Amino acid sequence: MWIQQKSTPAPVDELQGHTVGLKFECNNCHKEVFTASIGVPAAEHFATMPDDGQYETEQLQCPTCDMTHEITVKSSREGVRFEVSEVDPGQVYYQVQH
Repeated sequence: MWIQQKSTPAPVDELQGHTVGLKFECNNCHKEVFTASIGVPAAEHFATMPDDGQYETEQLQCPTCDMTHEITVKSSREGVRFEVSEVDPGQVYYQVQH
């Protein structure tokens, strides 16, 4: 089941230690793009600032128009955020892989 990313981060306890798949609309050709499984990094529980945390960054090329999207998964005490370059955060969906 695909879950739309909201303005608040996704619950870290539900995603930490799992992999997720993302889908989003390419802002260049407007086709849906799906990622392979991406690991959710562990949140840094000893971080001193609320924004401190762990993150993973990957690049993905749109299979339709070859535009390169940068995908960042940020994990902190507040939760998990998925960022895709040039794509509105509300247009990013995630799904936990089992």
